Amino acid sequence: MPKEATCAFCGRPVEPGTGRMYITERGEIVWYCSSKCYKSAIKLRRNSRKLKWARPWTLRLLA
Repeated sequence: MPKEATCAFCGRPVEPGTGRMYITERGEIVWYCSSKCYKSAIKLRRNSRKLKWARPWTLRLLA
């Protein structure tokens, strides 16, 4: 059974068969729910804390 991953940028769940898997130079596997999150994190090097549309990270910090 495939496991459900969490987007590393916005915190939304990534359903099996969707999203993008990125492998870092260290060998860590990072999941992104959309190309928007992937481009913002990798290509544009944006900080998710400064973007209004990527706010679910606050819920992870409070939990």
